Amino acid sequence: MHEKAVLQDLLRKVDELARTNGFARLTHVRLWVGALSHFSETSLREHWRDAVPGTVAEGARLEIEVSEDRTDPRAQGVVLVSLAGESPEGAG
Repeated sequence: MHEKAVLQDLLRKVDELARTNGFARLTHVRLWVGALSHFSETSLREHWRDAVPGTVAEGARLEIEVSEDRTDPRAQGVVLVSLAGESPEGAG
């Protein structure tokens, strides 16, 4: 299933960026969905909900912007726009 593979790749990127930024857990993830993507906002939320338990993104607020621009070079994709998180207690 194409959607599952896209989401797994996205979660790998999310995890890598969380580790790079020293986040123990994420509080916010913002995604951009292209107009020609296989995902609707609803289906992306459902896939996300099913995929994040046990990951650094579990419990994070998910914000999704859906583009209507079919000519955007990223129109078929899902793009990680930003993430925010918390460092482990006592770190810093």
